[in-house]
Amino acid sequence: MASEEELFASVDALLNEEPHLPPPAERARLREAAGITQARLATALKTTTQSVKNWENGRSEPKSPRLEAYQRLLKGWAAKYPAPGAVPAAAPAPAASTGPAASRVETADASQAPAVGAAAPARPATPRPAAASRRPAMKKAAQPAADPRFPHGPLAVLDGDGCAYGVDGIVLDCPATTIPELVEWTLRESGLGASKLNRYGKDSDPLIVLTAAAAVKVGLPERLEGHEQRRSLRLPEDHAVVKQVVKAKWRLTQRGFGPWARIYRKAQGRERQCVQLAILSWDALDERSWPGVSDMEPADIARVLGVYAQRVITPRGSTAVSGLELMTALRPPTRAVRDEASGNWVSAYNPGSLGTEPMDPAPPEATAEHPVVVDSGWTGGFLNEEAYQWVRPVDLLTDEECTLPFAVGLDLNTAFLAAAARLVVGMSAPDHFVGPEFNPKIPGSWLVDLSHVEVDPRLPSPFTPDGTRPTGPAWYQTHTVAYAQELGYNVEPIEAYLRRETGAYLDPWHDRLKNAYVDTLADLGVTKDLDDRAFLAAMERHKNADPALAAVLAAIKATVKGGIGKLRERPQGKKYKEGERWPALQRPTWRPDIRAAVISKARVNMHRKMRNMATMTGLYPLAVLSDCVVYPSPGASPLDFLPYAASGKPQPGGFRLGPTPGLAKLEGVQSMLWAVDLMEKGLNPARHIKGGDAVLDEGE
Repeated sequence: MASEEELFASVDALLNEEPHLPPPAERARLREAAGITQARLATALKTTTQSVKNWENGRSEPKSPRLEAYQRLLKGWAAKYPAPGAVPAAAPAPAASTGPAASRVETADASQAPAVGAAAPARPATPRPAAASRRPAMKKAAQPAADPRFPHGPLAVLDGDGCAYGVDGIVLDCPATTIPELVEWTLRESGLGASKLNRYGKDSDPLIVLTAAAAVKVGLPERLEGHEQRRSLRLPEDHAVVKQVVKAKWRLTQRGFGPWARIYRKAQGRERQCVQLAILSWDALDERSWPGVSDMEPADIARVLGVYAQRVITPRGSTAVSGLELMTALRPPTRAVRDEASGNWVSAYNPGSLGTEPMDPAPPEATAEHPVVVDSGWTGGFLNEEAYQWVRPVDLLTDEECTLPFAVGLDLNTAFLAAAARLVVGMSAPDHFVGPEFNPKIPGSWLVDLSHVEVDPRLPSPFTPDGTRPTGPAWYQTHTVAYAQELGYNVEPIEAYLRRETGAYLDPWHDRLKNAYVDTLADLGVTKDLDDRAFLAAMERHKNADPALAAVLAAIKATVKGGIGKLRERPQGKKYKEGERWPALQRPTWRPDIRAAVISKARVNMHRKMRNMATMTGLYPLAVLSDCVVYPSPGASPLDFLPYAASGKPQPGGFRLGPTPGLAKLEGVQSMLWAVDLMEKGLNPARHIKGGDAVLDEGE
């Protein structure tokens, strides 16, 4: 039992607490009763109109010294304008923190702020949960302990009123009116940034996303106009904002001031000085990768990008750029080692990475415009490892198939991500061999004749993207040739370009993106413990459960495809001339052989599943486009034709439903007669069902 002294001490502590602010609705009532506008109140308290709105709708609370001034004002109004039928009384209020960060940050909170002891030490404000909503609870990404250098998260969305919306509902006051001021504020005061993803890597630079109003406020045009593609547009070098940046001794990267602009100075010691900007009204967030995000409110945009940053990486450009940057962040090219001679720490190659220097591909792995092809006069052909785009000829349809009323599309979840798992790729330069013996464990490119391999004509050929049978020798990636051997055929390579050093370079990239994908699906109600029927029902409604998280899911999928496609980014721009080296070739991550390995493995995996499905069920696909395969079906659900054992469990080897990468989901249901009609007209029903998603994006 508590002693008398302890009880009196507790009571004294309650008596010494300062009063609470009244509830948000009462704050608004008092201001309106006094006839004061939100803008006038903001001017008096030296803050923004949006901040006052936040205080009155419960999204944030003022901090010292505004807290005391606002509290005094509300007390005076409460004495003059008491609530009808109520006796004016002040409720307890918390003591305010007084650190520099506390004076500039407001955090979203519930309608009543928790009490803070008056003797609590001053410290930077930290994000707190946003007000309760109807959104499903979001699983937090697995993260290391919070980095005190970045108390306010990885990014913020800046609106025209000076409010910068961060993750977890945090709101910062940003006084900047020019780009140089914005950069200085971001680096010196905002507390934004993210810790490195690998012990040898670099911290993620803070990201500031500007709304159209914010862009205009800092002197940028609301829209970029020109004949080029939107992603290629840049501010001219004589633009006033570019001159401001240069005058303030900041630099722009080679891509200039476009939708994604990086502004930096040379690092001082170990401290980076770099800020990433994204301008929403310049189409920084592509609608295909970030559906609906640009039209969201700033706080919701911050939530979408914040979840993506926590689970994947702080965006550095398009999802394709971010996918490539994630590879490097997880496999940094260098590490610090001690020089035995001098005893100093020096930079050295990090084993398992692609290093710091670009590597030319073998001629058959390159593109026709690449210098290794143009300069050597290479005419020996090229790898053609691409995703499927195949439709079964109409004359191979049976009468029974034509009577089935439905065509059902099965889309493999992030099929190319699944193919990257435990994928061994070359880490060294290619060596040329003549007449080598085939070895399925050595990554590389093989010239071999696979025209003798017999495949059921109701299935696409596993060796070509269009599904047609090879007619003679051609270049193939190791997985494609190994599959011919798996089918029981002898393979005799004519020549090959192989790599002696190998490694599972993409493993950490696969693991992080897989976890991000599965966790985000789970937040949308699609979990691993669902049976097939419940899984299909959850997938049917998951996009409407939370549009913000649905956009994160779309961005994760785009990151996978875009990142793999960017491994073979081709030249862009009208000024390019064949044989010249384009900027992408200067990256160690320009590796078309790795891209070919991922696509080859994914296509072989797809064919293996289709072959097993034919063996187990007698069903053959109507069409295949990329990672979507279309089957004739007696019903509108894949449950009507997928193979199940007597126990009710899916048969191994074929297509299985589930949220894990590599498993299938229902993509679309179309009339069988409609699909046949398209094929008779020479059109691809898979394209019409799935949309034009056949090619892994190589640009952006």
